[in-house]
Amino acid sequence: MLQPFAFGGEEGMESFDPSVKYRASLQNYLIDTGDEVILVDTDIPKEFPDMEIDEDTVIYNGERITDHMSALNELGYKAEDISKILITHKHPDHTGEIRNFPNAKVYMSKTEADDMELEGENIIPVEYDSGSYYNFEKSQKIADGIYLIEAIGHTNGNSIVIAEDDGLFYMIHGDITYTDEALYENKLSIVFEDLPKARETMDNVREFISNNPTVYLSTHTPYGPENLENKKIVDLNNPPEPIYFE
Repeated sequence: MLQPFAFGGEEGMESFDPSVKYRASLQNYLIDTGDEVILVDTDIPKEFPDMEIDEDTVIYNGERITDHMSALNELGYKAEDISKILITHKHPDHTGEIRNFPNAKVYMSKTEADDMELEGENIIPVEYDSGSYYNFEKSQKIADGIYLIEAIGHTNGNSIVIAEDDGLFYMIHGDITYTDEALYENKLSIVFEDLPKARETMDNVREFISNNPTVYLSTHTPYGPENLENKKIVDLNNPPEPIYFE
């Protein structure tokens, strides 16, 4: 992805260098608690063609390695094993394969569910009635140690997921940032529905990370799976050396 895309939400794309390219990818996450299996987001629809790129492309997630359902099967899970799906937001690269899990309860903000016109007994429109979660004002407890948290900005019903385990907080943040460099540099992407709320959410995310040992799990950069594998805790005062795409 180009730096103007990842950083230009508030200051404008022209303020950043289009020759700076950060690594990009596309992946979602699975939480196996031992009692239930929970998906966070569901990838792009299988029938979507691979992206075509040219000199105007601001983000390219790479060639598709596999589709969502095949990846799930390769991990040893079947669709019927999934008990819950947590949706961070309505965009098709996060909701594209909900249709394959008719027996799973699908949790997303009521705003996003209404925007997508989703109906059915398995759709759970979340209104965040579990109270605050640390410095976040609104949350919904999904299971012990797993929370869906209101994080408006990228979309009007945006959420993040936090899963607690062994003293760490795993933040599956959807698209709060598109690359970790933006988190450390405190920059918003150009993709938002409510810019003031996106700034408020970023401030809340950074405050949480500053006060709690957090592993930051992105959808759109290889940092996501790398951070997960290494249990890498974010230190906002000591950013890692950026990894650029050549």
